[in-house]
Amino acid sequence: MTYRVFVDGQEGTTGLRIHEYLAQRADIEVLRIAADKRKDAAERARLLNAADVAFLCLPDVAAREAAALVSNPDTCLIDASTAHRTDPGWAFGLPELAPGQRELIRAAKRISNPGCHASAFILLLRPLVDAGLVPAALPVSATSITGYSGGGKTMIEQYEAGGDGRLAAPRPYALALAHKHVPEMMAHTGLTDRPIFMPIVGSFYKGLSVSVPLHLTQLKAGTSVEAIQAAFEKRYSAERFVRVMPLRDPAALADGFFDVQGCNDTNRVDIFVFANEAQVILMARLDNLGKGASGAAVQSMNLHLGLNEATGL
Repeated sequence: MTYRVFVDGQEGTTGLRIHEYLAQRADIEVLRIAADKRKDAAERARLLNAADVAFLCLPDVAAREAAALVSNPDTCLIDASTAHRTDPGWAFGLPELAPGQRELIRAAKRISNPGCHASAFILLLRPLVDAGLVPAALPVSATSITGYSGGGKTMIEQYEAGGDGRLAAPRPYALALAHKHVPEMMAHTGLTDRPIFMPIVGSFYKGLSVSVPLHLTQLKAGTSVEAIQAAFEKRYSAERFVRVMPLRDPAALADGFFDVQGCNDTNRVDIFVFANEAQVILMARLDNLGKGASGAAVQSMNLHLGLNEATGL
């Protein structure tokens, strides 16, 4: 069977990568809009309603406008913007979130694609909150370092043009403590206190790692590092795209530096627990253009269509 797919916003970073995933597949017919009609609401509506699955790779306001153009009850929308990530009417497109999430994605006609930083953060915290090891009211902080492709076309052009020496150093941002991923980081972990989140963009194209520091004394009484590791292993043991690395991963420690780009060109998330007798650093890494964006969107499409979710990934 061939499925019709339309990417609204096909020229953006996420849209282009989705097209790359779909181009290799014989079961997908990609519907394309003519360059001179990309802002034609009637033509966009026609293609959106003709599709079995439509990806919205648009800014938030435009994504809401595009969703309003869909009248075909059989069209499934997968929104890569932040517009619907905490909307209860939209299934959150992270199959590994919790038991039953895949069934929600399969049944939904409206799916919100998670943010890249949020995906890593949620996959670190949700199992520990669910297991009762991390109190829901615990004040949590997180740092994320990411490649510049996460900033989209403008930032990519800025870095690749060169000439600005400031770009050679890591650049912390979102210092007003209002990053757009924070609401979904709360909504899908069960945390009741707003986490302090600081992302950093580095002078490399892609790759992302989120780190969360914890004191064992902050956690459920008696919680050990081994219990944290076991919670991850229990939750993700059957997950194809989540790999729980050995406790205090010897390979990572041997080099002395963490490889933020270790999941590039995959749809995988690696989970790490580093610790001493009193403190823990949880780390998750992924490809911000893969599992952090386009790969996750295609994974949700596969699930919704009843296909093997790894198809094309």
